[in-house]
Amino acid sequence: MPSFDVVCKPDLIELRNAIDQSNKEISTRFDFKGSNARVELSDEELWMYADDDFKLEQVADVLRTKCAKRNLDVRYLTFDKKEKLSGDKMKQLVILKNGLDKDLAKKIVKDVKESKLKVQASIQGDTVRIQGAKRDDLQSAIAHLKKTVTDTPLGFENFRD
Repeated sequence: MPSFDVVCKPDLIELRNAIDQSNKEISTRFDFKGSNARVELSDEELWMYADDDFKLEQVADVLRTKCAKRNLDVRYLTFDKKEKLSGDKMKQLVILKNGLDKDLAKKIVKDVKESKLKVQASIQGDTVRIQGAKRDDLQSAIAHLKKTVTDTPLGFENFRD
């Protein structure tokens, strides 16, 4: 039976490249000369550092631009509150969306059932598996989900015949 999985997972290689390009641009820009502004990647989160609030916003703008240029959806990035370090230095946590949360998974299953398409949706951990008798029904389900779910970037993988 044909099926596919609906996921919310960023391309970590492209994200790492976007971070490296952001750090390279920050190190060469004139308005960041002599500052300690940078972006660091840890497991599921990013940390942005800058000398003041204005420069922190500039670092975030550079990061968004580099992500967009590398075709990485900026909706994966959730900017958290800013924290003050010693002196005027600031840092900000950026959380990566990785996996569908339960509320969104339930919403996707409900949308698929209400669409009257001949497919079945089931929650499988942090993904939603959609199965159908025909390939065309699955492609209609993908088009329907792209139209209805706009607040979170969705990926479609493991398309099987």
